[in-house]
Amino acid sequence: MANASGRTSDAAAGGAQRFAYTGRSAAGAVSGEVDGPDAATVAVLLRTRGITPLQIEAQAGAGSGPGLAALSLKRWLEPGVSVTDLLLFSRQLHTLLRAGVPILRALAGLQESATGERMKQTLAQVRRGLESGIELSMSLAQHGRVFDAFYVAMVRVGEMTGRLDEVFLRLFKHLEFELFMRQQVKSAVRYPAFVTLAMVAAIGVINIMVIPAFATVFQSFQAELPLATRILLATSRFTLQWGWLLALGAVAAAFALRAWHATAAGRMVWDRWQLRLPLAGKIVQKATLARFSRGFALALKSSVPIEQALAVVAQTVDNQHIARKVEGIRDAVQRGDSILRAAAASGVFTPVVLQMIAVGEETGAVEELMEEVADLYSNEVQYELKTLSQQLEPILIVFLGALVLVLALGVFLPMWDLGRVALKR
Repeated sequence: MANASGRTSDAAAGGAQRFAYTGRSAAGAVSGEVDGPDAATVAVLLRTRGITPLQIEAQAGAGSGPGLAALSLKRWLEPGVSVTDLLLFSRQLHTLLRAGVPILRALAGLQESATGERMKQTLAQVRRGLESGIELSMSLAQHGRVFDAFYVAMVRVGEMTGRLDEVFLRLFKHLEFELFMRQQVKSAVRYPAFVTLAMVAAIGVINIMVIPAFATVFQSFQAELPLATRILLATSRFTLQWGWLLALGAVAAAFALRAWHATAAGRMVWDRWQLRLPLAGKIVQKATLARFSRGFALALKSSVPIEQALAVVAQTVDNQHIARKVEGIRDAVQRGDSILRAAAASGVFTPVVLQMIAVGEETGAVEELMEEVADLYSNEVQYELKTLSQQLEPILIVFLGALVLVLALGVFLPMWDLGRVALKR
């Protein structure tokens, strides 16, 4: 279970550290040491081995030192491994393993053909780990920024079942789906984001350059200005005097929000709030359920026990609120409850998913029905994303119209009043 102490340097080179754990398995209480990028990944790896972790602690002095700090800084500055690189790696490794090529020779060939320098270095370190006796899943786990917990857990399943080639093909399809979803989201929000940025830039230019030019003209009227004009002048003066403070506050708020989002509590609140957004909430929910269903079906098709499959899938949903609910389902199933009752009690699954789970438990075909749910919600998410721009257009038009109305009233009302007074004279 634990790696030999002589492999610590390899683990450090890969960005991992040594963890001591205690847990329970079918044979009773177990303990040992294992290498991994973080405690969460180690917990998933232990669950795929049939071990329920009770305590995981980082070993003192593991993964520390100035040399590792300099290596980490260099790694952050280097270009990362793209999803496309990971897609090609999974597909090509499936093809080579299916053709009977030994894993070390396959990795050597993929290292030579890799286009990204970071991917070449990663594969070289994975090969060194394998040559020193580390399992492939543990060697991949030492590169947590490249291979996430779900990827590592599925590779571990392939090692346990002797079906690594099938697992890499399924991982390729899973990554292909994830990449497609990201591209759809970017395509949907590109136009609204561009319009929003243009509106913000226009407001800044008007406050800094246009309104001050009119201010001197309005002051010469020596009369009470309309409310809209007074608001524009006050906003312009505030922007000119305190604009630097606004910019500084916006930057500080962005960093504070990012730091808060990096915490466990902040990520939980953020992910729960995402599900309640007026337009995007239902898209996030359907995308998350599609990801859950596809990952669950993939794990079950790979002969993973239901409890371990739920533990693995909790790492794929990319929503901590739903991930915690999935972990609660796993705990309920371990206590002897059915998947349907546990899923219904969680309160995050739609009636369609619950009905499919019910039928799947009755027929023993949960993985096939979960695959159908994934396809159903994937198609719905694609449609929702294609129509998202059309749904946002009326909102953007209303805001743009309100901005133009305020500017028109603020600028032209005083001139209209002045012209009316001049005509009376």
